[in-house]
Amino acid sequence: MQFLAYILIYPLLWVISILPFRILYVVSDGLYYLVYYIIGYRKKTVKYNLELVFPDKTEKEITTISKKFYHHLCDMILESVKSLTISEAEMIKRFKLKNIEEIHKLEKENRNIVLMCAHYANFEWIFITQKFVKHKGYGVYKRLANKYFDRLIKRKRAKYNTQLITTKETIPVLMESIKKGELSISGFVSDQSPKVNKAYHWNDFMGIKVPVHTGAEMLAKRLDSSVVFFGVKKIKRGYYETTFKTLAKNANDYKNYEITDMFLKLVEEQIYSAPEYYLWTHNRWKHKDSIPAKFQ
Repeated sequence: MQFLAYILIYPLLWVISILPFRILYVVSDGLYYLVYYIIGYRKKTVKYNLELVFPDKTEKEITTISKKFYHHLCDMILESVKSLTISEAEMIKRFKLKNIEEIHKLEKENRNIVLMCAHYANFEWIFITQKFVKHKGYGVYKRLANKYFDRLIKRKRAKYNTQLITTKETIPVLMESIKKGELSISGFVSDQSPKVNKAYHWNDFMGIKVPVHTGAEMLAKRLDSSVVFFGVKKIKRGYYETTFKTLAKNANDYKNYEITDMFLKLVEEQIYSAPEYYLWTHNRWKHKDSIPAKFQ
């Protein structure tokens, strides 16, 4: 059944991926109308999240942000599909690395790097960074249930020599990398909600106390790595700019969760600057009423 789903869907994905960008965004406009007006995909969740974190905004302002978000979401979905066949030159043109020298400084000091980012703008295209650094790239991801699509995702994201690893594989793979004398750069999308029973840290995010993922920081300390935040700015449709910011040259110089809190503040700055590019369909604040006494 998994293979049947794959052979039925993959040809459509491939056809979409070879479309010129101008046509791709025409398709995206149609997809937006379908997702927002007809299917109404997670509209209640999006509205709830926006009203929760922007209590001072009017209903009209919330609706405007919501519509802009769905337009961006559809763009990002199709840009992800486009990644199957996009050329390296086209990717470099559309995803600018504003200050890659920040990574090069850490390279010169032989520092392993943990990259932290949020579900903001088009974080998917960060894999092109591998073409400009000497580090061996690793991306931490959640394995898909369909093994054929899982292989497709791994192949797509490995185009520029980045290796995808699951959460369970992360520590052994990166420890082995250190043993082999490799310089590694590993990426974590760290802004979503962990399970309450696995949360070691709670803090305010967009003014609301929630459990926070701390895995990237803890791994950086275990591996004696540097921690770098990368923020993505959408310049215009199909064009993005990434800025790197070193949060900690040596993660072990910081108290537990201090780096994670710095990361969250930077994510907040992104969201406040252009909220329509955050992934509002995720129920990020679902545990806000489940705060354990020790975190209150």
